[in-house]
Amino acid sequence: MMLTSTQIGELAAQFFIAGVGTLCFAVLFACPRKSLFFCGLVGAVGWFVYELAVMLGADSAAASLLAVIPLTLLTRVFAITLKMPVTVFLLSGIFPLVPGAGIYYTAYYFIQGNNALALSNGISTFKVAVALAIGISLVLSVPIPKRHRNKA
Repeated sequence: MMLTSTQIGELAAQFFIAGVGTLCFAVLFACPRKSLFFCGLVGAVGWFVYELAVMLGADSAAASLLAVIPLTLLTRVFAITLKMPVTVFLLSGIFPLVPGAGIYYTAYYFIQGNNALALSNGISTFKVAVALAIGISLVLSVPIPKRHRNKA
């Protein structure tokens, strides 16, 4: 499937907006100043991959899994390069992928007494959360070669 120029423009805008949003979250999270640009880049790349996967027909759980893998790889690269903990980049970078709206609507429908919609949203949100956890676990469980480890 070929992407149209409108879709490419939308992906570029989404990339920029996700980067700015992630950057703002990194500032609120008090990330070190020299890591802020890279935190924004991690979030932008993750959201770009997610949006691209959705455009190509993936559901939200599969798109989240596909997006979190390069996102987590990028966090490891930046953590090694900048000699910082992975969590600096991972916690702020995963911000655009977290299913916050799904959690909100699950609780909202439950409180309203619409259990069918609450269950439907809850299952979908749970799938996305599990996909994110699996993707992060897959990437972070691979050991770092000795030549890249920080010397203590």
